Amino acid sequence: MKQKLTLLTIVFFLAIEVVAQNHKKSGIAPAQKKPSLFGIAFNLTDFNALKNSNIPGTLGLKNKGAGVSLYYWKGLAPFIDFSTRLNGIFYNYSALYSGTPGKTEIGIELEPTINIRPVKDENIFAPFLTAGAGVGLYSNHPGAYVPLGAGIQLNASSVTYFFLQAQYKWSITPKVLGNNLFYAVGFAQNIGSKKSKTMLPAVPAALVAKDTDNDGIPDEADACPDVKGIASLKGCPDADGDGITDKDDKCPDVKGLLKYNGCPIPDTDKDGINDEEDKCPEAAGLARYQGCPVPDTDKDGINDEEDKCPAVPGVAANMGCPEINVVTVQKINKAAQNIFFATGSSKLLPKSTAALNGVAVILKANADYKVEVDGYTDNKGDAAKNRVLSETRANAVVAYLINKGIDAKRLTAAGFGDENPVADNAAAAGRAKNRRVEMKVQNY
Repeated sequence: MKQKLTLLTIVFFLAIEVVAQNHKKSGIAPAQKKPSLFGIAFNLTDFNALKNSNIPGTLGLKNKGAGVSLYYWKGLAPFIDFSTRLNGIFYNYSALYSGTPGKTEIGIELEPTINIRPVKDENIFAPFLTAGAGVGLYSNHPGAYVPLGAGIQLNASSVTYFFLQAQYKWSITPKVLGNNLFYAVGFAQNIGSKKSKTMLPAVPAALVAKDTDNDGIPDEADACPDVKGIASLKGCPDADGDGITDKDDKCPDVKGLLKYNGCPIPDTDKDGINDEEDKCPEAAGLARYQGCPVPDTDKDGINDEEDKCPAVPGVAANMGCPEINVVTVQKINKAAQNIFFATGSSKLLPKSTAALNGVAVILKANADYKVEVDGYTDNKGDAAKNRVLSETRANAVVAYLINKGIDAKRLTAAGFGDENPVADNAAAAGRAKNRRVEMKVQNY
């Protein structure tokens, strides 16, 4: 088998050389290379060739496997093509390995080949020979083989090609899959541009116009006769391809516009937004504000993106909102110090009423004020229970203020248990101070 394969390979490459030499000596017009093609084919594999396989159970197997192929063709030389085929073959492969019927599975093959033709690719009909190498995966069994065969192509204006092929596949891995015959019929489409070569009659040298820069534009019509250029710019070059000749382009290496003398649209403020789209071309800004800086609506020196009160002048220390009167803050802090609960309970004692009513009055007079109520305990007892108690006490204060007509959206409550002590928990006086409610007022 190896001797046959070596002999056929030698014959194949000798055929390539003979075809090439014959056409070099023939004196006929140069042939074109095949364009890039992509196509599909329907295939049929005849496993009858497996009679010589060493696989048990395959002797006399007469079934055939149908499938589909995708392939790519490309001319390497006028009479030599390269192709790559991806085959999908449906077959009961388990019968090959175990000799018992099974479900139909798919075999996958990848097969690059070289194809030679004795005639031009432009011919309507052209026979060809094929040789290559292939690898496959058959029901999780990897294999390899050498495809050798022949075919014929039908060329429809070098746009669509039809192919009919037959191959004998010599198995390199006979224990996986033996020798088999393969047939395919399909078509392929030109996926590149069709090149048309027109042979022009020779022009006497005396009649050829002078073209100093050899750019194909006669000197008499060339505005730049000493430099290679393009016809659309009267023979002048355009290095950046912006349609402005280099001699008139102040930025010859960068695409630009005629109204900017060949340079790109400027960005005066260097903010990455060109002046034609920038509403503030002399002040660096952001794209979301059309090139302008972040606005400061209330003119308080804090931009709107950082200003919690963008429509009202304020101070940076209060997030751009007006500063809350110190006296008001002190009143609310003092009120918080006069809120009392029953021992171990969230029940407000009557002596807390005056302080809470005072806070309600302040909030009603300042509709933009919000209050955060934080509850704390000492460190006696279970920490988890202390946290729950501190939270229920904070919620009790919030509930009282809501009952006094304050919108719930303006109030928040949180419990922190024995965290953040303000005095020493070792002493009774210190623990009393740590059992407290704090109120934080803000206007944002």
